Amino acid sequence: MDSTNTQDQLPPVSLTKKARKQLIIQQVNIHTRITYTELVSLINVSEDTIRRDVNELADDGEVVKIKGGAMSIAYHYGHESQTYAQNNKLVIAEKTLQLLRDDMIVLIGGGTTIREFIKKIPATLRATFITVNVLSAVELLDKPMIKTIVIGGQISAYSQMTVSGEVFEYLSNIKADLCIIGTNAIDPVNGLTDSDWETIQVKKAMIKATEKVAILAISEKLNSSMKMKIADLQDIHYLITELPAESPELQAYKAKNLTIL
Repeated sequence: MDSTNTQDQLPPVSLTKKARKQLIIQQVNIHTRITYTELVSLINVSEDTIRRDVNELADDGEVVKIKGGAMSIAYHYGHESQTYAQNNKLVIAEKTLQLLRDDMIVLIGGGTTIREFIKKIPATLRATFITVNVLSAVELLDKPMIKTIVIGGQISAYSQMTVSGEVFEYLSNIKADLCIIGTNAIDPVNGLTDSDWETIQVKKAMIKATEKVAILAISEKLNSSMKMKIADLQDIHYLITELPAESPELQAYKAKNLTIL
């Protein structure tokens, strides 16, 4: 699968350095993280050029350099004020609240949209939240009626999720009511995709360990694909974006029997 957004036109080969950097920042912000290989495919320059651009952007505090690519600065704790498309993510957070009920067991991932959702959870909600993301757990500590369980183990520098064997053993022994996760790419044909093998395996296990799955995604992630599949759309129950449910952009997803919020 290609990692480029199918809504976007490929940029001209002769992009200036400034334009390349702007495109890198845009893609990192939309997809949270992106690899050098994906950027080379999108921008059509050498990997050495991409690495130099990313190094300079990291030095300027525009992105975070990770193994094999770059990550959004807003994904790191303490940088909430730099969250990309924050108003859209607040809309998504508000919509997601309608899925919550007292006494639920909720599996939850991480990311900036998830962070905005957790902040909006009512203090009166009584539920158990299980997470593989330390930053999500920190946010949940502010909710007095929520029991928070963090599945331990090695933490991925790519996704900030725990990815070791303990995660899979724990998830294989539970059945949650609801799984709420973000995605780096979603497409009506290719489903949910990502470019990190460990992250994909954990998300697959989370989806298998729950009755219902809700995907939170800003509309800029729609109609985009990355290298490896997490799940088909028939494995998902809810798609929550900032767009109205009747938006033309969402009709291809609605045709897959997803409930659109």
